Amino acid sequence: MSGILDLLNSDVGKTIISGVSGSTGTDQSKTNSVLTMALPVLMKAMERNASTDEGAQNLMGAINSSKHDGSILNNLGGLFGGGVDDEVKNDGDKILGHILGSKKEGVEQVIGQKAGLDTSSVANILKVAAPILMGVLGKQARQNNVSSQNDLGGMLSGLLGGNDTKNEQSFLESILDADGDGSVVDDVAGMVLGASKKKSGLGGLLGGLFGK
Repeated sequence: MSGILDLLNSDVGKTIISGVSGSTGTDQSKTNSVLTMALPVLMKAMERNASTDEGAQNLMGAINSSKHDGSILNNLGGLFGGGVDDEVKNDGDKILGHILGSKKEGVEQVIGQKAGLDTSSVANILKVAAPILMGVLGKQARQNNVSSQNDLGGMLSGLLGGNDTKNEQSFLESILDADGDGSVVDDVAGMVLGASKKKSGLGGLLGGLFGK
């Protein structure tokens, strides 16, 4: 199973980055930075949520619904053509609320500070990206016959890369524990820059965004 960041490096990923950038009026390289940071964070948050019976049940219900069956990936031109529909953005906002809960603004703030964007721009990018991410999960779930909490956890772990180093885990956990006061930013920067020495994997990709 390919990791979630492999998706961004694929032709489909380039279409997503270009489309999200155009629909939000955000610089393409900064959109790429936001998505490269945000998608693993959202995946990690879902993995956390799915570790409880209730969380797993809710996530299974969402990815098994017809809304998130992966069909969104089959018509990205239609999704982005003429601007993303408000219904998609509203769905994205609800998804982010479910996944991140009270951490939503803190996560957006930390990612914005690292990407050089204001929080509202990050929020707009994630509103468009969240339904696409759910489509990816829905498609993977169908391809892999995911039907239990264990299956779901395995799928999420696989998409995260499965072999995270301690630095990478700390980075994701620290962003998720951000409370919006900005105090976590320096710690997160240190972790990411430390992880950037690793040439491959999640740490390398994240670290590469912020320079050496």
